[in-house]
Amino acid sequence: AGDRRALARLISRIENDGQEAAEALSALYPHTGQAHIVGVTGAPGTGKSTLVNALAKAYRAQDVRVGIIAVDPTSPFSGGALLGDRIRMPDVAGPDGAFIRSVGSRGFAGGISRSVRDIVKVLDASGHDLILVETVGAGQSEVDIMRLAHTCIVNMMPGMGDDIQINKAGILEIADIFTLNKMDLPD
Repeated sequence: AGDRRALARLISRIENDGQEAAEALSALYPHTGQAHIVGVTGAPGTGKSTLVNALAKAYRAQDVRVGIIAVDPTSPFSGGALLGDRIRMPDVAGPDGAFIRSVGSRGFAGGISRSVRDIVKVLDASGHDLILVETVGAGQSEVDIMRLAHTCIVNMMPGMGDDIQINKAGILEIADIFTLNKMDLPD
């Protein structure tokens, strides 16, 4: 029914790979397929979280139910993750805003974690109209988001790369939309 505490508990079970999570996902599956999924990716520091905040704020103003999954890198040394992207989303946090869930990549390459697909299903089944998935600061070959999202946004900023970069395969090929952030920089 969209209860935030129930969502949070189920997502935690999904992340911990429990049997209860598999049963819940099976029960929820018939209720999926309604949400539009938007992937937001790009290099670290290009302003993905700021863009997600702005998009969510605009959609919330139209009374659209928004779910956000923000994936942060997991340390290969400590196994921990800061899960701090939500700090950059002050306009949509809170009980009347978007449902925001930060998750660690848990060592998975590709820009998202293994659990993200299932978390998207849970948010979809709980009635979220739009699900924004912010990837880890993705590199050139981290394109897993294209297999999950209906729309892929690649966030860029001036001064990153050169003329050859645009001809290389990878992340630039998956974009439905390119956004250019930090236009106030000299480049």
